[in-house]
Amino acid sequence: MTGGLRSWLTPSGPTDPTPLDPPERRLLKAELWLVFGITLGLSGVRSALSLVQSALRGPLDKQQVALNAPAAVNPYIDLGLQLSYVVQLVGWGALGGYLLVRAGLRLRDIGLDRDQPGWDALKAVGLAALIGIPGLGLYLVARAAGLNLTVQPSTLTDTWWRLPVLILSAAGNAWAEEVLLTGYLLTRLRQLGWSPNRSVAVSALVRGAYHLYQGVGGGVGNLVMGAVFGRVWQRTGRLWALVGAHTLLDVVAFVGYALLAGHLSWLP
Repeated sequence: MTGGLRSWLTPSGPTDPTPLDPPERRLLKAELWLVFGITLGLSGVRSALSLVQSALRGPLDKQQVALNAPAAVNPYIDLGLQLSYVVQLVGWGALGGYLLVRAGLRLRDIGLDRDQPGWDALKAVGLAALIGIPGLGLYLVARAAGLNLTVQPSTLTDTWWRLPVLILSAAGNAWAEEVLLTGYLLTRLRQLGWSPNRSVAVSALVRGAYHLYQGVGGGVGNLVMGAVFGRVWQRTGRLWALVGAHTLLDVVAFVGYALLAGHLSWLP
């Protein structure tokens, strides 16, 4: 292993926080169970069960799953429901940030500040390319091997609000996942004395489980994404870059599919 790679795999930043007394540790563990029991952790359990249900139905590659699907026949009720999902995602991420602030931290401590907008944007583009291109290849391989459902990023009807809602959905997903699974979870696990590698592994596993409804490829791809994003955050401390990269990935997938489906033969 080269020195540069070894340096990258070794996280920087604080790894030995002030030890918590037993009551504080118990409260912090309870907080983690509560937060993830009502957000991404519970969604991960449902996602895993969804994958089992799909497997029992038949070959995964013969089935489809829509990431953004109509929730009502009436377009304005559908719009309201779609926006409510976005608000829920924003609330999930805000909950993680709020709890850290209540504990005496600042949002800038997890990389949510406006000090480096240019660098954050450049890192976001680079990370999106690093994750997006291999991720698409993994999806195609997993689907060809019968290990993944056919993913339809959007089946929303062609209304005036479709594209704005897809962009908001992308941003909401990115905000919720990166704040909770990266900034919040890794900070809390560090406070509990967990090693950086163990913390990233847990964060990546939760992220992978959250996407298992797509199939094995979706789960593995997001697990790898979680490991990369977690280590990048441990090395740089810049959460906005991760939120930006995740948003770009989802915008390209959601909006690109909505505009190109039916025009490219290889799109389902």
